[in-house]
Amino acid sequence: MSRSIALLVLLCLVGCDRIDPYSRAGAWRPNGANDADLRAMVTVPSDLVLATPAGPADGALSAAALTRLRRGNVRSLPDSGLAQIVPVSSAPPAAAPATPSAAPSSGTGQ
Repeated sequence: MSRSIALLVLLCLVGCDRIDPYSRAGAWRPNGANDADLRAMVTVPSDLVLATPAGPADGALSAAALTRLRRGNVRSLPDSGLAQIVPVSSAPPAAAPATPSAAPSSGTGQ
């Protein structure tokens, strides 16, 4: 009885290698393509072992850009002549500042 159970279990396990998606025929197998692509894209191959330190940061330049952004004095992008630059924003446009009229005010508010 135990031999027949062992034989049945053995027969069931024989087909397991066909179920495994990595061992069946036609399935992808790791072949180092990712590493080869990474090496082809890296400008300095030694950076894969030890990274090149970043250059010195200019905090004053970054702070000046943030100050201009907060004050609404953002510099426009230079025109390259290749494409029209159109700003896109999800925020509604800011209201134009009120300009004083040429007529004298009556002081009544209307």
